[in-house]
Amino acid sequence: MTKPIKVFFVEDQPKILKNQMKLLGGFEQIKITGKAMSGEEALDLLEKAQPDVILLDLGLPGISGIDVTRSVKEKWPDMEILIFTIFEEEDKVMEAIQAGASGYLLKGMEAEKIVEAIVEVAQGGSVIQPSLARSLLRHFRVQPGAEISADDDRPKEDVPSLTPREIEILQIIAKGLSNAEAAKVLGVSRATIRTHLEHIYSKMSVSNRVEAITEGIRHGIIDV
Repeated sequence: MTKPIKVFFVEDQPKILKNQMKLLGGFEQIKITGKAMSGEEALDLLEKAQPDVILLDLGLPGISGIDVTRSVKEKWPDMEILIFTIFEEEDKVMEAIQAGASGYLLKGMEAEKIVEAIVEVAQGGSVIQPSLARSLLRHFRVQPGAEISADDDRPKEDVPSLTPREIEILQIIAKGLSNAEAAKVLGVSRATIRTHLEHIYSKMSVSNRVEAITEGIRHGIIDV
């Protein structure tokens, strides 16, 4: 039996925090190692707690969830961060992902889905919920061959050479499916999906699925 995943909660609303911990506390895959109600408190406690995954609210008093994400990834790069968010926070979600978060969840999701997401990121995956994927991708929508933003000063490059299987997997994750869901669709293991994604990231010179999807759209490899 594998060790439980150590999880740390950061949430400034006491009732929400209590409910989250109660919901997840009964799952054998999860071991709760701590909680904080502000970004400052979280950064003070994480050194001792050393969680595998942090469930992080974006709307924190004082230090924002985005700044907490940056600080955590600088100090403890192996800690994975899952953002708890609402639909209206999609701009902040984008910033958090760019800062190093491994994905995001909608507040109010079923406990089983939350646990599945925690397991996903703990195993090196990332999570983009289908209900927010299309809105998220609007931030990246550009014409094939166009520059992503004014800050993107990279020279024009050739279209990455992906295999048909890699393109299929990239298209599937662009629809918002997790690694586990993609594995079920294709009838393969999650490890196989992770291996394909590693190859995709290497070929596209990116580090996560959001960047891979962005490049896929930019080069006209996939459509959403």
